[in-house]
Amino acid sequence: MPQRVDTTVSLKPLRSETSGGMRIDWDVPIEMDDGIVLRCDVFRPEGDGRYPVLLGAGPYAKWLSFQDEVWGGQWKMLCAHEPEILKLSSNRYQNYEFPDPERFVPDGYALVRVDVRGTGRSPGFMDLLSERETLDLYHCIEWAAQQPWSNGRIGLSGVSYLAMNQWQVAALQPPHLAAICVWEGCSDYYREFCRHGGILSLFGDLWIEKYVLPVQHGRGERGFRSNINGEWVSGPQTLGEDELEANRRDWRIDTRQAKLASDPFWKSRLPDFTKITTPLLSAANWGGQGLHLRGNIEGFLQAKSAKKWLNFHCFEHWTEYYTQAGIALQKRFFGHSLKGEDNGWDKEPQIVMQVRHPEKTFSQMCAPSWPLPETKWQKLYLEPANHMLTRVSSEVEGTIRFDAASDGVTFITPPLDKDTKIIGPSSLKLCVSSDTDDADLFVVLRLFTPDLKEITYSGSNDPHTPLAHGWLRASHRKLDAARSLPYRPYHSHDEIQPLEPSNVYDLDIEIWPTCVIAPAGYRLAITIRGRDYVYPGDLKHLSGAIGQPATGVGPFRHTDAIDRPSSLTSSRMGLHFGATHSQYLLIPVVTS
Repeated sequence: MPQRVDTTVSLKPLRSETSGGMRIDWDVPIEMDDGIVLRCDVFRPEGDGRYPVLLGAGPYAKWLSFQDEVWGGQWKMLCAHEPEILKLSSNRYQNYEFPDPERFVPDGYALVRVDVRGTGRSPGFMDLLSERETLDLYHCIEWAAQQPWSNGRIGLSGVSYLAMNQWQVAALQPPHLAAICVWEGCSDYYREFCRHGGILSLFGDLWIEKYVLPVQHGRGERGFRSNINGEWVSGPQTLGEDELEANRRDWRIDTRQAKLASDPFWKSRLPDFTKITTPLLSAANWGGQGLHLRGNIEGFLQAKSAKKWLNFHCFEHWTEYYTQAGIALQKRFFGHSLKGEDNGWDKEPQIVMQVRHPEKTFSQMCAPSWPLPETKWQKLYLEPANHMLTRVSSEVEGTIRFDAASDGVTFITPPLDKDTKIIGPSSLKLCVSSDTDDADLFVVLRLFTPDLKEITYSGSNDPHTPLAHGWLRASHRKLDAARSLPYRPYHSHDEIQPLEPSNVYDLDIEIWPTCVIAPAGYRLAITIRGRDYVYPGDLKHLSGAIGQPATGVGPFRHTDAIDRPSSLTSSRMGLHFGATHSQYLLIPVVTS
C-alpha cells in the first residue's frame, strides 16, 4: 500500500525535561519488527529507579490536550461532575482516555503513552485495531519491560480504544504483561461497535471523522499545535490529502463492506479469549448501551484468567476513570498486581457494582459470579388485547401490525407489587412478519413511574438512556446453538436469510444487560420498533455539548440510507399471537 514515511526520523527522544518531580521524555522511539518507528512519551519519577509501567496505545494523538477543542466538551462535563479534578493536579499533561501522569507518577509508576501506527507522532499505514497494530502493542510492552527505568512488570491502562486493544494483545500473551485494566472496552467489534444485530451503527463514521482523521500522522502544520509542549501533534511532515488517504485503511468503507461477522475483517480483530490469562479488571458502565458494556462482560466471562474482576459504574463514558474513586480502584488493582502490595485486593469480590435506583443515589452490591447467583429468570408474556406484559401466556389469536417508521408498539406490566431488582441481560422472543424481504427490530427495555413518566439515566454517551437496548435484522436471525443461552441469544451473523413476505418467523433478540431496583408501583415495559428509540421527553435543552446527537441513543444511530434502504424504513411489520406463537420477555430478577 503506497505511503511516504519520513526516513530521516531520529531514533532519539525529541527532548527530556523535569516538572513537578517527574522526568518526562518526549517522543521516545520504539522500533517495530518491520522498521517502522512508533513514538511514545514516558513520564516517570525523577531520579534513578525501576518502576512498574502503565502503558496505553491509542489513535487520538498523545500530544493533544484533553482540554483542546477536539475533546473540550468532554473535559467540561468531567470538570462539572468532578470539580476536584482541577485541584488534584495541574492537568497540563492530561490526554483523553489515558491516566493523568501527575496522579500516578508520585505513587511510583512510570507511564508510557503511545501513538498507534499512522496517528499522531507515529508514522506508518493506519489500520485501526488490526493484527498489525496489535503486534505493535505487543512490541511496545516488551520494549517497556527492557528499559532501565522499568521493573519489567507492565500493566495496560486506558479507556475505550485504549481498553479495547487490551483484549487483543493479551491474547498474544506478551511475556512481561502483568495486568490489564479494561475500562469500558468492547471486545467484539462487529456485535458491539459497528453492527448491532447486523444493523450498521453510524457511530464509527462520527468516531473516525471527528476524533481520528484530524490527528492522522502527516497533517503536520495543517493539524494541531500541542498545548502540552508546543510541537505539532501529528508529526513534522505536512502531507497532502491524497497522501494521507493512501496512508490509511478506511474504517467507514470496511465496516460497510464487511456485512457479516464471518468476514476476515472482523475475524482478524476478534481475540482468542481462551488465550487471555493475564490478571484483569474489567470496568463496565451500566449506561454503555450501544458500546462497551456487553464487551466488558463478555470479555470478562470468556477470558481464562485465574484472577479477574468485574466492576460496574455509571455516569458518562470517560468520567469515572478520572474520579477519585475510580483512580483509587485502579491503584488498588495495579498496586496488588504490579507492586505486590498487600492492600486487600486479593479479597476483592469478583463482582462489584453500583446499583441504580429511580428515587435515590446509587448503592453498592457485591457478588461472586455473573449472572448473579440469586437470579430468577422471569417470563413476561406479550398480551395483544391490552398491550400488557403478564406472567400468564395468552393463547388468543391475533396480529398487531405497525409501520417501521412509527413509534412501534409498547407492552407494559401492571404496577409492580414490590421493589424488584432487575440485574443482568434480558432477551425477547418474537413471532414476526414483514411485507418485505427483511425487517429491522429495535427493542427497548423501559421503566415508568406510577404516573407513566419514563425513567432514564445519564448514560455513557447520552443523558437520557433507557434501561437497555436490543437490535436484530431479521435476515440475521440464525443462532449459534453452541453459544446461545436463553437469556443471551448469540447470533452467528455468518449468512443472510431473507424473509418471505407475510410468512411468520421466530426471532430471539438479545437485550444488553441492565441494573435497576424498580420500586413498587412502577412499571416495566418493552417497546418494539422499526427505528431508533427517541426519548419522549423534552430534548430542547440538549445542544450536543460534545458534538454528538443526544436523543436517547447518543451517537449510536442506525440511519444509513444504504444499509437501511426505503424498503426497510417504510416496511410494515406484524407481531403474531396465539397458541403456536408464544412471545415473551425474559428478565433477570434478583431475589436476594
